[in-house]
Amino acid sequence: MLDAARDCVLAVGVRRTTLTDIARRAGVSRMTLYRRWPDVRTIVADLMTREWTAIAAEVAPGAREGAGTVRERVTGALAEGVRIFREHPLLRKILDVDPELLLPYVLDRRGATQDAFLGLFEEGIRAGHEDGSIRPGDPVLQARALLLVVQSFALSAPTMTEDADPALSSGAFDGELRHIIERTLAP
Repeated sequence: MLDAARDCVLAVGVRRTTLTDIARRAGVSRMTLYRRWPDVRTIVADLMTREWTAIAAEVAPGAREGAGTVRERVTGALAEGVRIFREHPLLRKILDVDPELLLPYVLDRRGATQDAFLGLFEEGIRAGHEDGSIRPGDPVLQARALLLVVQSFALSAPTMTEDADPALSSGAFDGELRHIIERTLAP
């Protein structure tokens, strides 16, 4: 059902998607959908959580064990996650057609995706405290501060880029994000 919702949103956006459209595409009755999701926004919230936490799981430092300190792995994972997230088709469609859908998650409250990200960030920060590669501090505060930084790069960086100018390209901002994260976490 979430796959059907994804297909509908990618085709016409959130506002123009109906539970009837999703049910038809999923091959289920509307009542089947209504039992689990009362409206389109609720199913889209679950869809965003599924899609975007999958990115986090893919790039999480634990999923990419390798050389380097925890700080280096966390920095790389966050920068790569922001790049992938920024290019994600669902995010692109929502930003292009229904950007107001994201405003509550930026201005009013945290969503399930943000809470999942915070859990992963805190885990990485605690591991960095243990190996000494991340400066001491409250891991909850540090994780929340990092989320504010990466969220701004994920959602607002395209307003600052000028791909015709290599110094202001998306890649340049990705490098700047790496630098900011590295300096923020360094002991």
